[in-house]
Amino acid sequence: MKRLAMLPFFVVAFMTLCLVFAQRGYAEQPPVLEVIHSAICLEVVEHACVGTNDVFPANVGKLYCLTRVYGAKEDTEVTHVWFFGDTERARIKLDIRSVNFRTYSSKIIRPHEIGSWRVDILDSENRVLKVVEFSIE
Repeated sequence: MKRLAMLPFFVVAFMTLCLVFAQRGYAEQPPVLEVIHSAICLEVVEHACVGTNDVFPANVGKLYCLTRVYGAKEDTEVTHVWFFGDTERARIKLDIRSVNFRTYSSKIIRPHEIGSWRVDILDSENRVLKVVEFSIE
C-alpha cells in the first residue's frame, strides 16, 4: 500500500527529468542552416552568378560556387569541399554572418581535369547541406 502511495511522486519526478533532458538536448542543438540557392558559374558579380551552367569547357580557367544560406541565428560557417571525381581538391571555410547570407568560393580548373566534379556544402558540424554537381568537357 505504501508503494502505491509513492507512485504519483515517481511519475512526477520521471516526467520532470524527461522535460529537463529534452529541453537541454534541444538547447544544445546547432542552428539549422538551409542552402536555399547554390550554383556553379564563371564569375560572381554583386553577389550573383554570371555564366551559370552544369557543363563547362576544359579551358574554363576558374569556376565559382555561390551559396545562399538561410537560418543562421548566430555567426557560423559553411565549408565548400571541391571534388574532382572522388578526389578532394579544395576545402574552403566561409563565414556566415547573418540569417540570410550569400558567400562563394572559387577553384582553378586545369585543362586536363576533364570529368565529373562536385562541391559538397557542409555546415560547421561537417554535415552535408547540399551537393552541387557539374562536369568539365
